Amino acid sequence: MKKAIIGKKIGMTQLFDEKGKVIPVTVVEAGPCVVVQKKTRDNDGYESVQLGFGEITEKHLNKPLKGHFAKADVAAKKYLREFRLEDCSALAVGDIIKADTFQVGDKVDVAGKSKGHGYAGTIKRYGFSRLRETHGTGPVGRHIGSMGSSSDPSRIFKGKKLPGHMGVVRTTIKNLEIVKIDNDNNLIAIKGAIPGPKGAVVSIINTAKIVKAKNRFVAISTNPQKKSGRSARG
Repeated sequence: MKKAIIGKKIGMTQLFDEKGKVIPVTVVEAGPCVVVQKKTRDNDGYESVQLGFGEITEKHLNKPLKGHFAKADVAAKKYLREFRLEDCSALAVGDIIKADTFQVGDKVDVAGKSKGHGYAGTIKRYGFSRLRETHGTGPVGRHIGSMGSSSDPSRIFKGKKLPGHMGVVRTTIKNLEIVKIDNDNNLIAIKGAIPGPKGAVVSIINTAKIVKAKNRFVAISTNPQKKSGRSARG
């Protein structure tokens, strides 16, 4: 069953499993979310649900949003996200979705806006190498250097990696594992890092593709007389 929820990134910490191994996790305040709108195949051509997250006063809403929440007879929400779930028919407008909709061990995809870094150069933005700092390079060690050809084609191709605005783009980290769930406080601990700074709003949904680790075999010699390096006589 496909599940989804909206949450707010709290920050990163670490947990310990039964064997004492450290697990880096990101804590997300997941929900509670309310179903604000429900789309059907007859009216809209597809099935989906719109979830609302975060409290907001009505004075900060425009008239269309005020009417939207009044029609659903739910409290105003700051963030709205739409999800195409497989069991949309099982949900109704006004239903509350909390962190307990997921279970420990579930694989999820987390989507959100990446952390903004402002105007960045090619070294920070794309990992370019520095220029030489000797033989007349001068005070431009972090510049990108020569970019174009000579007489042909005498131009810079579109899409070339250049300095510019870095971050604040929608990013999805796939196939993350839920390590721990606190149902009382609606907190979900997800293994690894997720997009965005602290306080960023993210969407958590069942992963679209589960990646299984490949089995790795180590070749072990079964001949006790065979030695590495020197021969047996040496």
